[in-house]
Amino acid sequence: MSGESGAGVRTVRAYLRSRRRTPAGVMDRYVSLFCLAMFIAVTGKPLSDVLAGLAVPGEPARMGAGVALLALGLAGFLAAARAAGPVLLPGADASWLLLSPLNRRHMLGRAARLLLGIAAVAGVVLGVGLLAVLGAPDQLVWRVLGALVVGVAAAVGGMALAVLGQASTSWRLWLTGAVAVLLVLAVVAVTGRLRTVLAIAASAPLPALTAAVSCAAVVSALLVRQAWISLERIPTRTLVTSSTRAGHVAGAAVSLDPGALTWIAEDNHWRARKLTSRRWPALPPSFAAAWQDWRRLGRRRGRLAGVTATAALPAVLAQAGGSPVALGLAVLGGALAVASISTSGARRDADNPSLARLIGVSHRKALAARAVLPGLLAGAWTALALTGLTAGGAMAQAGGAWWWLFGPLAAPALAAAALRMARRAPVDHSMPVIDTPSGAIPTGPLFWAATGPDLALLGCLPTAAALASQPTSLAPFLVAQGVMSVAVPAGFLWRASLTKARQAT
Repeated sequence: MSGESGAGVRTVRAYLRSRRRTPAGVMDRYVSLFCLAMFIAVTGKPLSDVLAGLAVPGEPARMGAGVALLALGLAGFLAAARAAGPVLLPGADASWLLLSPLNRRHMLGRAARLLLGIAAVAGVVLGVGLLAVLGAPDQLVWRVLGALVVGVAAAVGGMALAVLGQASTSWRLWLTGAVAVLLVLAVVAVTGRLRTVLAIAASAPLPALTAAVSCAAVVSALLVRQAWISLERIPTRTLVTSSTRAGHVAGAAVSLDPGALTWIAEDNHWRARKLTSRRWPALPPSFAAAWQDWRRLGRRRGRLAGVTATAALPAVLAQAGGSPVALGLAVLGGALAVASISTSGARRDADNPSLARLIGVSHRKALAARAVLPGLLAGAWTALALTGLTAGGAMAQAGGAWWWLFGPLAAPALAAAALRMARRAPVDHSMPVIDTPSGAIPTGPLFWAATGPDLALLGCLPTAAALASQPTSLAPFLVAQGVMSVAVPAGFLWRASLTKARQAT
């Protein structure tokens, strides 16, 4: 029966391929293989040089932070796999083949193989990172192979665990436990309590390394086998929901409008919840219109706690050996991301201008009121991140006690940049494409992606310069940052109100 069902799936897919207008031919396959060969030829030499440069013992001071970053990366990978499904189907297959009497395992086999390939690529990246953290004092070839096998086994096993969690509630609890263990491992590793264990692992003899690698491969293979068996037990409703969500994500990716993804996630979060009514606070009109952002954030305390915990990531990156430029990008980029989580009201005002006019508040006052919450979040997060960097010794000792002042001083500029990101229009695909020696660059997505970060960089230029150079005296940079934090938001509000007046006329 299973063989007949598998043949039925192949027959149906062959029929669908025969009805396509542009079937894949020999030339298409040749081009794909040629591109793959060229990619291997171009990246082979740099990759071998990187691996050869890892043939040194790992630094004990950086091992803990490096393992913490790897654990956080693997935890994020598992969380993303769980949120995605991870088993998905195209829209037509989800609405037609999924409800047919065909064998469910054979029907989902293509999606499972795709997930296996994605997990293998992620595992290779994880293995290279593990090798960079632990180093390779001897037996370079075997240690490289061991690190790659461990990384692939961890990623593939985690993906298999996510597939099992999609099919069973009990396995979903195991997946949640794995993510929690990885988070605890990251916290313990960054405190330096695992230095002895990591030093032993870095210099482990070849037999012990072989035993550990074999154990990881066997556990991963068992999880993959269980995941393959569980494909036929995944509920139809779960597959339809995951496939619909994947269709929305694919549509946003094709249209190059990632802002649609945040709309979808926000609406899905609030759609199935019952909210209690409360008396509207006695506030000025502009702040009363912005009160929804405060209430929305107050109802999601878990997100607020998670955002607060991410303030330690720049310090972990500094312990792992991050350059000053990388630390500056981490601090300013993280602060901008934190500020953007509280700009839903401004985004809805830009999406529905007629409703915003019915509020009866001037556009400038409304934007200024909506900028208070993003400014407070960005300022507090930046101050915490800079305090962590100072406590970890990553900053210059002279003036290290005053680094946190950049947080509240840069908050207005970051709030203005977050509001600009929230109010930007979709990608303009009619903009010209610039031909360069490195390839064609579409200016529409480029300008869309730069709208917001450019204002943040301009408004926080003194902070970025101080983080990159780490001067002995912070007074000139603090004064310059105060001036920029007044000029940039004022210019943003003036330009926004002027644009609004032009649209109204």
